[in-house]
Amino acid sequence: MSGMQLSREKLLEAYHLMRTIRVFEDRVSSEMASGDIPGNTHLYAGQEASAVGVCMHLTQTDHIASTHRGHGHSIAKGCDVDGMMAEIFGKDTGICRGKGGSMHIADLSKGMLGANGIVGGGPPLACGAALTAQVLGRDDVSVVFTGDGAINQGTTAESMNLAQVWKLPVIFAVEDNGFGEATASSFVVAGEIVKRADALGMAFAKVDGVDFFAVYDAMAEAVARARRGEGPTLLHIETPRYYGHFSGDPDNYRSAEEKAAMRRDRDCLTTFRRRVGETKLLAESDLDAVDAEVQAQIDSAVKAARAAPQPSLDTLTTDVYVRYV
Repeated sequence: MSGMQLSREKLLEAYHLMRTIRVFEDRVSSEMASGDIPGNTHLYAGQEASAVGVCMHLTQTDHIASTHRGHGHSIAKGCDVDGMMAEIFGKDTGICRGKGGSMHIADLSKGMLGANGIVGGGPPLACGAALTAQVLGRDDVSVVFTGDGAINQGTTAESMNLAQVWKLPVIFAVEDNGFGEATASSFVVAGEIVKRADALGMAFAKVDGVDFFAVYDAMAEAVARARRGEGPTLLHIETPRYYGHFSGDPDNYRSAEEKAAMRRDRDCLTTFRRRVGETKLLAESDLDAVDAEVQAQIDSAVKAARAAPQPSLDTLTTDVYVRYV
């Protein structure tokens, strides 16, 4: 089914998820200034259509592996927003009991294998999940989100080769925001990213990550192919990154004019609202109601996170070592 043929309920779900990611990230950005959030954060604002367009095709038993910029992927895969906010505040009520923080959110019950501080750390994990599904005869798929910087990592290249040789049900979603940290991808990425998949005989597509419907449709083909046992796909998703690489990034490698134009002309939420409005799929009042609901939800999540207890000392060594026998 094309994204433009989605039901009213599914369209509202898509917008709700994208708006939740945007408000969540904007709020985390402002809360960082309070000094109550430990460490730093890598914000996903601007890329919402990528995570949602991909993850709306996934079931709870499908898996995703994320990057250091993982809040959006986590929300799109169904992770609890209250638990995520508490985790970012380092509180005991967090998804990982406050031990993972912003960069290591994970929830295996939702198929979220975890955000990852290692660039290129996700592809082998996603291949492992895909191999499990294949061996057990399940039609589950896995998705690994990577950035344009990770495309040059050996782990990514080896995982792509392995996935193609074994016809693993895995999708490589490369979110290209034009920068690996502060270095322009045009300076360090040779050739076209999709050509790397083409060289392996792997299916691929290049899509505009500002257009939810384009991402949704490309993912529909990729996930159907994977579930049929026809192997992996690489999706090259071109998407903006509104904030700097991390919370303390001065972001002076992009001009003020460039950043203003990006927010003005390449906003997936604005694009979505325009598209569904022009086609009379949703009313403006429907979308405004979602905005209000999401704002209240995030306000509540922050209030609860601030009031939640810190992890107790007796949990210091739990979840650190695993005994298999």
